[in-house]
Amino acid sequence: MLSIRHSLAARHARWFPRVNTAARFLSFKTFPTPNANAVKFVSPTTVSPAGNKTFEFSSTLQAVHSPLARKLFKLSGVKSLMIGSDFITVNKQDHVNWAHLRPEVVKVLDKFLTLQEEPVITKELLQETDSFAASEDDSEIVAMIKELIDTRIRPAIQDDGGDIEYKAFDEETGTVFLKLQGACKSCSSSEDTLKGGIESMLMHYIEEVKEVVQILDPEEEIANKEFERLEFKLKSKAQKAPERPSQSPPTL
Repeated sequence: MLSIRHSLAARHARWFPRVNTAARFLSFKTFPTPNANAVKFVSPTTVSPAGNKTFEFSSTLQAVHSPLARKLFKLSGVKSLMIGSDFITVNKQDHVNWAHLRPEVVKVLDKFLTLQEEPVITKELLQETDSFAASEDDSEIVAMIKELIDTRIRPAIQDDGGDIEYKAFDEETGTVFLKLQGACKSCSSSEDTLKGGIESMLMHYIEEVKEVVQILDPEEEIANKEFERLEFKLKSKAQKAPERPSQSPPTL
């Protein structure tokens, strides 16, 4: 048992043992992500039957087609979440401590997935097409972009509790428009992931690709603009502040 614990600690995972009742039997592993406010909860059973397609929810209103998401949003401190084939990534609010929220999330997941009284995702949402699904309208370049991201890039991002959504490709400028989801969306290293990882690989294998641009949600754009405005204001104040005269010790 000791060796198992050391092994799990080495992988930065925490086991949540099954509850000792006849009705509960699931165990969940949690993994940290590059985003300190996001944790990936891995289930021993299938969560979503949609394969590698994920579903992201930023509010209770968006979770109308996910009974599980609605229950998780009832927990104080849950900011957003993403549901995958065998995992759920939960993003918390800054002021919330994982020591308090983590066991509450596990409790909800354990009860919901054990009882199976409601679907995790409704049929209406499951029927929506994945952004990487092949389309008759796709050009040869777009098909190559989708396949490369879906097979080479997307699995690594999902391992970190995130996902990526294809939006569009501008053939005139060579710009690929993507949207990061889950743990990757608000991660401090998201720009590095986008430019250093995704953009570099796409440009290496597909010469028509010249740039990758991230698409943000409206609320994210507002938050970024407010941050930039505050940052500019602070810099302006620092530049205008008069220099204090040096206070040398008095001389005789």
